[in-house]
Amino acid sequence: MHIVATAGHVDHGKSTLVKSLTGSDPDRFIEEQTRGLTIDLGFASTTLPSGSVLSIVDVPGHVRFLKNMLAGVGSVQTCLFVVAATEGWKPQSEEHLRILELLGFINGVIVVTKVDQAESDLIEVTLLEIEEKVKGTFLENAPLVKTNSIDGTGIDVLLKEISELLKDSPDPDNVHRPRLWIDRSFSIKGTGTVVTGTLTGGSLKIDDDLEVWPLKEKVRVRGIQAHHLEQNEISPGSRCALNIAGVSHVDISRGNVLIKSGQWHLTKMLDASLQVLEEIDHNVSRRGAFIAYFGSGEYPVKLRVLGPNSILPGGKEPIRIFLPEPLPLLPGDRFILRESGRDETIGGGEVLDVDPQEKASKAKPDRSIERIIKERGWINTEDLKLLTGKNIEPDIDNWIVDPVILQLTIETVREKVKSAGPTGIELSSLNEHEKATISLLKDMVVDSGRLKLSIHKNQTSNHPFIKELQDSLLAPPDPVGVDRSELRELVRKGIIIEKSGVFFSSDAIKAASLLAAKLLSIKPEGFTVSEFREAAGNTRKHAMPLLNHLDENGITRRRDSVRIAGPRLPKF
Repeated sequence: MHIVATAGHVDHGKSTLVKSLTGSDPDRFIEEQTRGLTIDLGFASTTLPSGSVLSIVDVPGHVRFLKNMLAGVGSVQTCLFVVAATEGWKPQSEEHLRILELLGFINGVIVVTKVDQAESDLIEVTLLEIEEKVKGTFLENAPLVKTNSIDGTGIDVLLKEISELLKDSPDPDNVHRPRLWIDRSFSIKGTGTVVTGTLTGGSLKIDDDLEVWPLKEKVRVRGIQAHHLEQNEISPGSRCALNIAGVSHVDISRGNVLIKSGQWHLTKMLDASLQVLEEIDHNVSRRGAFIAYFGSGEYPVKLRVLGPNSILPGGKEPIRIFLPEPLPLLPGDRFILRESGRDETIGGGEVLDVDPQEKASKAKPDRSIERIIKERGWINTEDLKLLTGKNIEPDIDNWIVDPVILQLTIETVREKVKSAGPTGIELSSLNEHEKATISLLKDMVVDSGRLKLSIHKNQTSNHPFIKELQDSLLAPPDPVGVDRSELRELVRKGIIIEKSGVFFSSDAIKAASLLAAKLLSIKPEGFTVSEFREAAGNTRKHAMPLLNHLDENGITRRRDSVRIAGPRLPKF
């Protein structure tokens, strides 16, 4: 399936040409048919000699209907550029050509219509004029076909030229991110809301759940039609009509867009390139009432030129655009800029960044993914895909990291660990970026929730203070000269026990429990603190913390002034 758009001056025979090519009248409204003037988009289709299906978007040529023309060509890259032999090249022909170039059109066929109504000399003048006007544009080497849409002269030749032009066209990209800019919305009795547009980015099928932006309404695809045939699924690059449930057609307008939830970054501020047309007679600055055309919509916008204060006619500079509502855009999306006060097309360009990070005074946007990563330092793969549409392999876990920032983060973590000494640092003290670098720190290990140098792994189990405690189980020495962080690590691991500011070996608790069991075997009615202290050979400073620990753990129980057996008292 292929799509082409017509372009050219009003009354040069575009709609009649489409009818001759397809057998269908693209003019949908009675007003269009009676006046012979296309005021809105028209659509028709035919089968090419190659067997491919061709959709034709017939767009208005009159300047007052330019916004409808832009809505029709926003997602197409091939045109039928129409010039009447009777009138030749007109101002609207020039404007349409410039718009097509700004939108990134890559090829087309030039169609000279109404050759039956013009003398041969006039036709020759028109051909020379066309040759001069398209020089240096994407139409410079385009095939040219002379036609008479009334009797069909040249129509077969035109279909062959179109078929030849499109036969090597690559299939539209399917990146599984469908987006459909709506160009029409209406209701059919017994069916409900129907919207039409050109699908890009991915496929859609019946029962898909979508969102309408900027309405933020959730809808479901009830039916799909392409070229008057019902479809279960539609591929990117197709003109289609969708029957959707969940929203009234009166709430939907041209410029709304259908997307899948969570697949797009919705932006109200973006950086873009702006190519200003040479034909305008003034510089372009932030002053002016601007309208930007994205997809099938037109939006009043504010802009700021990044770099110089203004852009000269024919110049190209980056700009920052401020939208009135969030739109699902990507780098590479094309737009047209008009100034409503002057009623003229200023220029157009492409989106560079849908989520600018730098201030306007410092921003230097381009489409480089490396720039986006550098400006953020760290970005996860899903966020980068939303901003660029690209799947990039992560550097660490699901992170893509600027190399300079990555090295600085590694050095920060390394310094923290080295400064902490043998006990290392709590993992919880690191932020998510610092934690991500742990896999790259080959000289470090995670030990019981702490990050430490590998040489210090299990070092706490051999700490000299433990030996001192073991040598004096029930009368331990004070921790003179022992680092407090090391003490906390020993306590956290349960290697030593702290009670009332006194530190004991874990073996001391076992020894105290057995001592209590021995005393109670002699005096089942209970023993006093003094009796425990004398048996342990320590002072009250050590005896009381030990007894309190035994009470708290059910080994003993306090009754008045004595300790009696608790439920967890060991056998002696």
